[in-house]
Amino acid sequence: MKPRLLLPIAALAAATAYAAFAPGGTAYTKRISTALLAEPAPLAETITRVAFARKLAIDEVRGPWVHVSDGDNAGWVFAGNLAEQKPAENRGLEAVPLTASETSASAAVRPLAPAAVDYAERRGLDKARDDVNWLVENTAEVTDEDVQTYKQTQKKGEFQ
Repeated sequence: MKPRLLLPIAALAAATAYAAFAPGGTAYTKRISTALLAEPAPLAETITRVAFARKLAIDEVRGPWVHVSDGDNAGWVFAGNLAEQKPAENRGLEAVPLTASETSASAAVRPLAPAAVDYAERRGLDKARDDVNWLVENTAEVTDEDVQTYKQTQKKGEFQ
């Protein structure tokens, strides 16, 4: 496929993803805790929070923002935080498996057998363990506020 065709196709796919939600329909939350906001803006006041895989009624759609209601509570949610189908209960954020055995990253942090450690040291591959330790230590320092600031400055997620 020609590179110049990729941008229009990507834009169409994004528009189609938002168009899937329609007033009168339903959507499900796909985060552990989803904020219902007072306005269709990422920094709007949070009215309430709803739990993972919660079924919500769709009242209105404005571009990437969906006005939903959950009983007496109603508010705006970024469409990227919603799913058309109910997420599996045994799944976590954004449908990523919760158990380490289901993820490819689990191999990187799993302790290696002594023979594997010896092999890695002989081949000059022993830095991987240090890299994983560095990643774990630095990831623990990242706060939710840091993530929100990054998303806002890089125009990601609901800040697009």
